[in-house]
Amino acid sequence: MTLAHPTGSLTIERRSLYDPVADQLRDMIVRGELQGGDKIRMAELAETLGVSITPLREALKVLAEEQLIELLPNRGARVLPYTAADADQLFDVIASLEGLAAELAAERMPNNALADLETMHAEMRGQFEATAREPYFALNSAIHADIVRLSGNDVLIATHRRLMVRANRGRYMAIVDNTRWREAMDEHERLMQALSRRDAEAAGRLWRTHMRNTGAAVRLALVRAAPSEIG
Repeated sequence: MTLAHPTGSLTIERRSLYDPVADQLRDMIVRGELQGGDKIRMAELAETLGVSITPLREALKVLAEEQLIELLPNRGARVLPYTAADADQLFDVIASLEGLAAELAAERMPNNALADLETMHAEMRGQFEATAREPYFALNSAIHADIVRLSGNDVLIATHRRLMVRANRGRYMAIVDNTRWREAMDEHERLMQALSRRDAEAAGRLWRTHMRNTGAAVRLALVRAAPSEIG
């Protein structure tokens, strides 16, 4: 809900009580603390998160709409599996969306936005060199989100946001592999060079390739985790 100050000079964003709970659950799923097929044990999870059952139930409804969990009639809920086929389909679409976003951003973003991206990129490189995966992943996600935002295309932004809720489970898996992590860092370097040149065609091509490579790494990680998965 959004509240406006009577003078019109102040806008306050008020989140629902269950939103922070949904954020925590999403984070647990992305990082594999809750894995595909795991049953949600309501009382135990509520105690772990330090919340009551009511906001937990509401948060689970949100995650069910996002296709991260499945609500089971009279049997609680479970985390939906994330398969190689899911990764293939999601990253096919996301690669196209992010490639287009990079093209548009290269053409449209102001110089100060490019400078902000370069600062974040330098910070991310530092986390990569320190092999600090958690802060690297946070900066990486912020860079991807900013490039999409800087496309200035509201339809693209909204579509991408919906898909990334599910795809983020896979993006975190991709950087577990050190070889792929190094490749991904190199791909980010090349993208920043294209953006600094305002080379929209190169930026789009590089970013589509980057996301396809990420999707392939996610698929491989899923197949390795479940050898019977032929996706």
